[in-house]
Amino acid sequence: MNVITETRLSLPLIKKGKVRDTYRLNDKLLMVSTDRLSAFDVVFREGIPKKGIVLNMLSAFWFEKTKGIIDNHFITVNLPQDLPAYLKGRSMIVKHATPIKLECVVRGYLTGSGWKEYQRNGSVCGIKLKPGLRDGSRLDEPIFTPSTKAEEGHDINITIDEAKRIVGAETAEFVREKSIELYEFGRDFALKKGLVLADTKFEFGSDENGKIILIDEAMTPDSSRYWLKEEYDKGRLLSLDKQFVRDYLEKSNWNKQPPPPPLPADVIEKTSERYLRAYKMLTGKELDVS
Repeated sequence: MNVITETRLSLPLIKKGKVRDTYRLNDKLLMVSTDRLSAFDVVFREGIPKKGIVLNMLSAFWFEKTKGIIDNHFITVNLPQDLPAYLKGRSMIVKHATPIKLECVVRGYLTGSGWKEYQRNGSVCGIKLKPGLRDGSRLDEPIFTPSTKAEEGHDINITIDEAKRIVGAETAEFVREKSIELYEFGRDFALKKGLVLADTKFEFGSDENGKIILIDEAMTPDSSRYWLKEEYDKGRLLSLDKQFVRDYLEKSNWNKQPPPPPLPADVIEKTSERYLRAYKMLTGKELDVS
């Protein structure tokens, strides 16, 4: 299967993100998940085979599972026949929504940037945590740690009070509650499938009626940290997500500025395998794009 890192459709291009290309499709939007890889806010030259299909189909899976918690922008993965065949499996038709300018991160386990901040001052995004936690410790309760939504450059972690100043108190409190509810649903579901959902990121938007809905993606290996439960129970953090690439890059001499270094073939292959394994474990199905 070809790796798709670029889309050039005759439809009007609304946005080209780090991974997704969004086009206008009549009165709806066509959101295409490419195989592009972004790490440390830099897009790499190489794509990850089938990554975009995993992101798209797993988002569709979660959108269906969580629509009882909050409505979302998802309509269908079934595309008009006049669109190119390579879009199948990696594209969905979605409703228009005006994005809320927050990255809504929920952490159920302490790791990543949260762990680094905790080591410095014992807190994460202004939330004081108990002493004695380790990398990978499960938190007593999930915490909401929003960040700014940067079009370019790094997102910046902020407190809930800062989030309220940016989007308003009512909106900030609503997305906080829904983010935690979504995370808890995903965490409990994933545990039954042998995966630990350590943390995840949601994005929300306002639909044409002003109602806040879930948009973008949902609990994918791009927006989340998934660990194998059997390894976690032994004290090891084995990631089925983008962390595998991050760990490789952390050990390299790259300064995390463009241009990115080339990725070795084995890193690309193992990353693809991790995404596919996460998809199969969560859905119980092999990835089918036939």
